Amino acid sequence: MAVYFDHRIEAPDSTNVPSQVTWHSALPVLAVASSSSTTGGNVDLYLQQGESVDSCHLERPHLPTALRWHPVKPVLALGWEDGAVVLLTHPSGDQTVLPSTHSACITLLEWSSSGSRLVTGDQAGALAVWKVDARGRLQGNHLVKHEYSKPLTCCIFRPASPGDDVAMLARASVSGDESALDMFSWKGAPLKMGPQDGLAFYVSCTDGKVHSVDEHCKTSTLLSVEGAIKKLLYLDKREVLAVITDTLMLSQYTLGPEGGAQEFMKVKLSSKTGKNVDLFWTDTGLLITATGEQVVRLWDLDGDDNYVLSLNENLGFEKGEMINCVAYCAAKEILAAGTSHGRIAMWKMVVQPSASRSDAKAQWQLQTPTEVDGNVIQLQWGSSLNLLAANNSNTVRILCEHVMSAHFSQQVAALQLTPTQLSITMFTSGEHLALQADMHVKGVCVTKDAVTVWSGKQVTVYELSGAILRNTGSFPCDSSVVAAHDENLYTVEPNRVQIRTPQGTVKQLLTFSKAEGNPVLLSVCQSYLVVGTDAAHIRVFDLSRRDAKAHCSAKNLAERISNLGALKSVKCNANGSQVSILISQVNGRPDHKVYFYDVEMDTVTHFDFFRLWPWTEFGLLPGRCPVSHVWDESEPRLFVCETVPIGSESSPSSFLHTTDVSVVTLFCTQDHGLLLQDCYPKPSGLQALLALDVPYYYFSCKVRNESSLCCSPPVGSAAQSSHMVSRRPLRDFVGLEDCDKATRDAMLNFSFYLTIGDMDEAFKSIKLIKSKAVWENMARMCVKTRQLDVARVCLGNMGNAGAAKALKEAETEPEPEARVAMLAIQLGMLEDADKLYKCCQRYDLLNTFYQASGQWQRALETAENHDRIHLRTTYYNYAKYLESMDDKTLAIAYYEKSDTHRVEVPRMLQDDPSSLEIYVNKMKDKNIYKWWAQYLESQSDMDSAMSFYERAQDYLSLVRVHCYMGNIQKASEIANDTGDRAASYHLARHYEGHDDIKQAVHFYTRAQAYNNAIRLCKETGLDDQLMNLALLSNAEDMMEAACYYEEKGTHMDRAVALYHKAGYVSKALEMAFATQQFSALQLIAEDLNEQSDPALLARCSDFFITHSQYDKAVELLIAAKKYHEALELCVTQSLTITEELAERMIVTDSKDLSQDARKELSLFMMPSAMRALLKSGDTEKIIFFASVSRQKELFIMAANYLQSLDWRKNPEILKTIIGFYTKGKAPDLLAGFYEACAQVEIDEYQNYEKALDALTEAFKCLSKAKDSSTGPQEIRLADLKRRVTLVKKFVHARRLYTEDAGEAVRLCESLLEEPELDPAVRIGDAFGFLVEHHCQQGNFKEANCKMEELQRLLPSQNIRYYISQASLQSLQKEMGLSLDCSDRRPSVQEEDEVEEDLTVS
Repeated sequence: MAVYFDHRIEAPDSTNVPSQVTWHSALPVLAVASSSSTTGGNVDLYLQQGESVDSCHLERPHLPTALRWHPVKPVLALGWEDGAVVLLTHPSGDQTVLPSTHSACITLLEWSSSGSRLVTGDQAGALAVWKVDARGRLQGNHLVKHEYSKPLTCCIFRPASPGDDVAMLARASVSGDESALDMFSWKGAPLKMGPQDGLAFYVSCTDGKVHSVDEHCKTSTLLSVEGAIKKLLYLDKREVLAVITDTLMLSQYTLGPEGGAQEFMKVKLSSKTGKNVDLFWTDTGLLITATGEQVVRLWDLDGDDNYVLSLNENLGFEKGEMINCVAYCAAKEILAAGTSHGRIAMWKMVVQPSASRSDAKAQWQLQTPTEVDGNVIQLQWGSSLNLLAANNSNTVRILCEHVMSAHFSQQVAALQLTPTQLSITMFTSGEHLALQADMHVKGVCVTKDAVTVWSGKQVTVYELSGAILRNTGSFPCDSSVVAAHDENLYTVEPNRVQIRTPQGTVKQLLTFSKAEGNPVLLSVCQSYLVVGTDAAHIRVFDLSRRDAKAHCSAKNLAERISNLGALKSVKCNANGSQVSILISQVNGRPDHKVYFYDVEMDTVTHFDFFRLWPWTEFGLLPGRCPVSHVWDESEPRLFVCETVPIGSESSPSSFLHTTDVSVVTLFCTQDHGLLLQDCYPKPSGLQALLALDVPYYYFSCKVRNESSLCCSPPVGSAAQSSHMVSRRPLRDFVGLEDCDKATRDAMLNFSFYLTIGDMDEAFKSIKLIKSKAVWENMARMCVKTRQLDVARVCLGNMGNAGAAKALKEAETEPEPEARVAMLAIQLGMLEDADKLYKCCQRYDLLNTFYQASGQWQRALETAENHDRIHLRTTYYNYAKYLESMDDKTLAIAYYEKSDTHRVEVPRMLQDDPSSLEIYVNKMKDKNIYKWWAQYLESQSDMDSAMSFYERAQDYLSLVRVHCYMGNIQKASEIANDTGDRAASYHLARHYEGHDDIKQAVHFYTRAQAYNNAIRLCKETGLDDQLMNLALLSNAEDMMEAACYYEEKGTHMDRAVALYHKAGYVSKALEMAFATQQFSALQLIAEDLNEQSDPALLARCSDFFITHSQYDKAVELLIAAKKYHEALELCVTQSLTITEELAERMIVTDSKDLSQDARKELSLFMMPSAMRALLKSGDTEKIIFFASVSRQKELFIMAANYLQSLDWRKNPEILKTIIGFYTKGKAPDLLAGFYEACAQVEIDEYQNYEKALDALTEAFKCLSKAKDSSTGPQEIRLADLKRRVTLVKKFVHARRLYTEDAGEAVRLCESLLEEPELDPAVRIGDAFGFLVEHHCQQGNFKEANCKMEELQRLLPSQNIRYYISQASLQSLQKEMGLSLDCSDRRPSVQEEDEVEEDLTVS
């Protein structure tokens, strides 16, 4: 909790009327412009507590009209109504008067972002730009002056574009980026090391025009609007310029790179006419206005939303109170507004963890106002974020934020309520006192006998005498911190701590060396004082004697803790053995560790709240930062601190209104180090941790109706202060708050040993305890520590058999958390059970837990989101619960969701027939219609029942009711029309009962109850219908019908057909043979297969042979596995043996076959066997089978297969191919293979000698072919002969070259003249031969000509494939050629990609 101390400025003349105030952007210096009826105008500077800076008083006979601080330097620009402009420097008071440029009232002053330019403008439309150096001093005369002829209203600089990212350029330079490297070198342009000063700006006039002035001070008209311009705003993130006129017309413009402006939005802002308007534009695009109304209006231009914030009379505001001005602090997200009744309203942006930022209005929380009297006309936040200046027309008040002081010691707590009032609580007696001080209290400390307060300038001591506070001493003292012990006070001053009496008399000095620094932090616990200095040193003193004695020497923590910037807080434990330290880092950010200094061991340890500790089951999450810490008043091992998420601790009071605060308790010992004992979220109604005194934590409470920031000075009373301090028991002492010291110590030891896992010592510490409450408390501890074995002992000592049984049953759960959750439920720790079930993700058990504890909404959410397998069950159970609560309407809805409404809703509403009937008609559900019809039938309302049976389409019930009522005709129509089997069966039974056999058989048939229909037909002799019914029925009914026909001796054909249909084929065949039914016999034979009786198959085959149906006979013989008879029949009757028949006739022993049959079977089977081998790809078996079979067809098949292999690299396969084609007597195929071999020799190896041999063999083979005299074969033979001749000629030329090069060249050139030379001899090889020759002869010009001719003839081919590398290098050297890199010899990969046509023709 925080308050604002208000300081009235110490104005030199109290009659001056302040008109303007402005804070420096970086320094706590306030400039105030005022007017005086006697002297004219004044400008004064004030410090943060209102102290006037005498050297900076400026007085002139004219009124000041504009104030503007330099953005960095302590230089204030002042504009006056006579056109003068003065620069005032703080704190020296130096004044620099700008050269006379303006003759009219100054209306605007504006600095550039870095302060290198100053723009001045007046009411006559004159504008000047001045240059200022880095020290804030004016550089000569103005740079430029423009005349706009209209009064100037606003000026705003356009931010510069970001500079080059030096780190990014450095990385690019290292990686080889030359352009980036040049930017670092002297050759490149000057490197921008960061954001540059934006020198371009926009200026507006009363005629509605906005002018743009670029960095070279050239001006141009940018845009024009209707009416005088009141405000210019620039949103840097969106590069948008907003213009607001005096009629509150808002226009937004996008700015182009060439300087143009394009309007994209225009809107009229709501306002109260005739009132001054105060406007504020935030960086997030939020426009805030105060127009003299009772509300503040906000426009979210990014989100296209607007809303208002109003005052609340319940917080102290009055009816009709108007808001005059606004100020917004972006860092603290606080909106302040000044009212006409002298109050400052503040709204704090509060974001709950589960809330979203969509509902912006709901997030602004109004605080209790601060009163400053008068009519507040101007507000401005200071640079330190804790300062707010308020101008109320009579004076200026500086409001300084101060965190409410609080202290607890020896069962006495003091809590500050207002700047001057404190609440004193004495827990031993239960009394509450209100202390009204005569100063602004900046700190308080208490002992059991006294309360000490101080303001930074004075210290006052009050004695506690029962219910009376008596002032026992007051003395001036500049100490910023005070501590108390017994009757001694401890104050600080440079390099020493003073020990004083309550009256201020110094009794003893504790001195510190210059290296140790100045004492700034004091803390007392029991009889030990710890002192922290601004040089990061600590010292501990023993106060148990008359004089304070050093408990340890000074320790420099900067040597022990890395990145230490300054000490924030130091505390010592009850026996002085440990000191806990909070620090801020070098960069000013709070550290996320708590450090512990062990006095005896002289060591420093730490507990890191940022790391992911293995204790997340306690709820302690990573990424947090400690903000406060205390030791137990009497237990030296127990330590507690508050933590918040990193980012919430930026200011001293910001964490106070953070909702996510955790209270963490640790055990700290020499032997076991730091041990986490407990962690829980701080309850929402508590403000801050004050102290720890077993068995309680002590917290300050939030003031009612406010949650954080501001506090007005209400009338103090003991009644109000009685609720300002709250105590909460430790986890291990819930229910044991009033236990004696022995029990308290035993519980502490038990908790400690349980934490370190020493069960023996834990039980030893509590073995003498008999109280059930203590055992229950220890069982609760077991939930936190998850020690189920200890929990069983505790439950046994409690005598809680039910809980013990539940815990034993929960042992079947695989997750330990689920078992601990059951223990928590039995002990009433429902929140812990909730967390444990969520931790182990047992949402089924969590759902059951919610239902059992009556948390139905959470149960439904869990089932819908995580436990959908039990969703309908959850709906059903909730509906049962609602029914028990007599909420039938909602119960019906959830019965419907559970899909049990068809039964449960009628049951629930059966005592309310009218409601039930309404529900039935509303639902239009067939099942419900049927239930309602049955109910009406039971009530003898047959007509209504039949109506609902019809709606339910329950035709059985309709037919049943009609039969009951004697409407047989109507029942027959329903059964016939609907075809409902159940209805037809019921009607058939009715007809059978009334001896109407024909109708009974008909409806039995429609009901597909064929066995009943067959029964009636057999009983009544309806043989004609019996056959059809039996065929429609199952095999059993067919068998019975066939037996019926057989017994009667009539309709034997029907008996045979039914036996066959029923699957009794042998019986059917016997009866067919016996009765000579040959047509039936043929139908039956078609269904015979290998599974049939062989004798039956043989009998049928004889039947078909007798009737000359040999094909069917063969099929049956094969099915009977009489292969030799089947094959003999095929041979004798000249039947074709298909491949399928051949495969079915494979026999292991063919001795019984005749020689002709064996030969025919083997000849037929071999090609099939070869085809099977070819599919398998087993080359060795294919060669072996072809060799042993010695059939031409198989030799050719094997040779064709072997051609598909890589025969070029395997000579054995090549020989086998030639041998197989020769044995298969296929000279034409062999000739094609020789041609393929020749082409491979030419293309792959340029070996024309081997190619000639292969082509010669091909010619010989083709000449031996039987059809060589045919036309196509003759053409092929002639072409082959020509190719042999050309190749032979080229081979001769190459061989002749060594003997007669000229003749060889002539032969080669004559070859090139041959038509269609390629593919017999490749043109490239011939030209390559000539190029090689000319290069060897030194005739490089002729060689080059030949190479160019080759390139012309073969433009798409690589000439290096035909010409040697040596010849090419010689040509390049002698002719100066520059060969393209693409003309390199093909790589292996490129050669592989060339398609080879080796198909045998």
